[in-house]
Amino acid sequence: MRAICLWLVVLAFGMALSATSVFAAGLQDDVNQAATIIECFQAVPEKGIPRSVLKDARGVAILTVIKAGFGVSGRGGTGIVVARTAKGWSGPSGIGTGGAGFGLQIGAQVTEFVIILNTDAAVKAFAQDANVQLGGGLSVAAGPIGRNVEAGLLPVAAVYTYSRSQGLFAGISLEGTVIGTRNDANAAYYGRALSPEDILSGKVAPPAGAERLRKVLVKY
Repeated sequence: MRAICLWLVVLAFGMALSATSVFAAGLQDDVNQAATIIECFQAVPEKGIPRSVLKDARGVAILTVIKAGFGVSGRGGTGIVVARTAKGWSGPSGIGTGGAGFGLQIGAQVTEFVIILNTDAAVKAFAQDANVQLGGGLSVAAGPIGRNVEAGLLPVAAVYTYSRSQGLFAGISLEGTVIGTRNDANAAYYGRALSPEDILSGKVAPPAGAERLRKVLVKY
């Protein structure tokens, strides 16, 4: 048991200290995972993201976050963000998050997050080559769920967050979370250095590997 606890502490610090390597990880797995996450969220309409919310979204960010701890907690995750353009959904831009803290958490958890960007300002924040802090300059609220949400309902926040947990923790929030751009991953995926703005504005054609994700977003 002591060895397991020590391993969890090492893992927690490892995730916090390896944020750079997390950001540089490959994108295609995250793109595939993002499509699967959207499908899972929408598989149960009564508990999924309302179609009206997705229809009106200016952008969508999708993250898979691992959190572990034993007294000291660590969190790290990767994902992608896409934006709606005049030609449809943009190609994906890589994002990641990481951090450490102190608390009473024991165990590990994988949580999938879907972040709906309700405004052009929210998309612009993710398009800048800088970190984005949710709940800072961008207002954040838990998103409405279910098929009966009234179409055309004005959003109450610039960003809606949805989560699906598969572990020992519950009630994780993205309030205050800092999300950064994975420039190295973008460069590897697109074959050249690109800014998030280049990708999310639609200036760059979406790669073939992103077709499934774009079709899933159109479907819902």
